[in-house]
Amino acid sequence: MTDDYLKKTKIQAKNVDFFYSDTQALFDVSMDIPEGRVTALIGPSGCGKSTFLRTLNRMNDVIDGTRLTGKITIDGQDIYAPEMNVFTLRKRVGMVFQKSNPFPKSVFENIAYGPRIHGNNDRTSLTEIVERSLQGAALWDEVKDRLDDNALGLSGGQQQRLCIARALAVNPDILLMDEPASALDPRSTARIEDLISELRGDYTIIIVTHNMQQAARVSDITAFFYEGHLIEFNKTKQIFTKPSKQQTEDYITGRFG
Repeated sequence: MTDDYLKKTKIQAKNVDFFYSDTQALFDVSMDIPEGRVTALIGPSGCGKSTFLRTLNRMNDVIDGTRLTGKITIDGQDIYAPEMNVFTLRKRVGMVFQKSNPFPKSVFENIAYGPRIHGNNDRTSLTEIVERSLQGAALWDEVKDRLDDNALGLSGGQQQRLCIARALAVNPDILLMDEPASALDPRSTARIEDLISELRGDYTIIIVTHNMQQAARVSDITAFFYEGHLIEFNKTKQIFTKPSKQQTEDYITGRFG
């Protein structure tokens, strides 16, 4: 890839192998993820895309027996170096999961939670953060009069945007999204896709999706995984119109997967 897509590499993976105990899930994965773009990870179930996503904020660390070799850097800093503070890393790298998981608290407290655990207990500051985050997640107009209501009373689509707002509240520069719209109806899915487009540029976004049409709609770059291997990594338009690997074309056209 050339031109403005690689003005600056935000995340670099180099020769990454990943193991769950004795089972290898990723094989020699290397890619340069550009800053301020949306990168989609596609491939059939069990191909390693979610495993790779979770290596980027070390979420796999919580699973016993996991092991990574190779190197992953963010802005040139090795995130698996012994001196890396994982708490600080996860502040920089927000994550939105497949199933929305709001806390059983008010809308306000869901958003304020992250800043609070990072030491911010100033009510005025928290109020500003909550409003800014909800606006960033295109949810403010819908909930501004419901900030004290339990977040579990929101619709599924609203809950997922609340989780995005919660991730934005600690000022990350990277957002990881693991199938963020797979449990939502088409209208809510469209809202999430619109939101991803709006956040592009301000954040580096990596999204795992089974929905190839969604990948084509929202992403700038696409990575195709198969059986733990990165088969192809290129501009989304190139991947979907003229892939360089036959295996990619077979998956895109539905011949397998």
